[in-house]
Amino acid sequence: MPTHTTAPPVPTTVLGLTPEFTDPLWRVPVRLTPVEIELLRTEPLRRLHFVTHGGASTLTTLQSYSRLEHTLGVLSLAAHFHPDDRLLRLAALLHDIGHLPLSHTFEGVAGLDHHAIGSALLHADPIRPLLERHGIDPAAVASLLDGQSPSPLLGRPGLMNLDHLDSFVRSGRAAGHLDADPAALLTRLDLHDTVVSTDHDTAATLITLVRGEARLHTSWNNVGPVSVLRRLAARLLDHTPTLTPARLARLTDPHLWTALDTCPATCDETHRIRYEPHRLTVTATPTSTRPSGWTYSLRKIYNSAPLLDGRPISTAAPALAAELDALSRLPTHFHVHWA
Repeated sequence: MPTHTTAPPVPTTVLGLTPEFTDPLWRVPVRLTPVEIELLRTEPLRRLHFVTHGGASTLTTLQSYSRLEHTLGVLSLAAHFHPDDRLLRLAALLHDIGHLPLSHTFEGVAGLDHHAIGSALLHADPIRPLLERHGIDPAAVASLLDGQSPSPLLGRPGLMNLDHLDSFVRSGRAAGHLDADPAALLTRLDLHDTVVSTDHDTAATLITLVRGEARLHTSWNNVGPVSVLRRLAARLLDHTPTLTPARLARLTDPHLWTALDTCPATCDETHRIRYEPHRLTVTATPTSTRPSGWTYSLRKIYNSAPLLDGRPISTAAPALAAELDALSRLPTHFHVHWA
């Protein structure tokens, strides 16, 4: 007679059901602590499993991985470089809990700011009492997330931190322009103070990924759907009295799509952006006025450089620095219309 046993979870489970979590990108086994396991089972962390990291560009590309996948990637990097830094690991887990549905797509709509939302969630139930039960001061975690304490999660302006490192590499893999094996890449990276540092060839690889991400953000694939969905969100708020900006901010992507589908003011264009996005036309026109359509401006282009053997690339590798400087010439103001 066969012996029946409980089916074991795989090492990539995101609920802390195995002693170690192994991120499939970096392939770093992380032995989860009791507080990390409890956090992974809270609503703010579980919700991130249903929020796409790539935002509206998931409609037109294969950037379909979740914000939780990125979060666990950042935890893996933090545990790789500082395995015993309890606060850093917790900050890595909690750094994105304030994200809106479709991540950055609605940032600024109705004044919404994912950093402010995340800070409020950190000091509220269930996160605050959970941390305090494990003897952790939420303010100590917050100081790593708001820049009060030096942290490789934030680094310094213009320099690569662990949050951006995971984003660039994960996005590059999804976009198909990551040539290096991430696990092998990681062996060539180090932290100089709080900044990612590496050799010349690896720095060149990372800068290629930074440039690829910037091109994605300024492309039709991102600008078109993001601009449509921002308009739809504003319309949804105007026509749904029970939906406040604060409630919109805590929706998951599926909940958002349901709200857009069922609101008479948004359902037709929602169907169109999902099934006919190819009919969008995006033109880089910072000043011209057109009879139809709408304008959209990017809030920022992510541009951060690793150090080269602990030195700024501006002095250690001027040619690489020039490649990043060229990103400032990418268009950030657009005109969009349905063809």
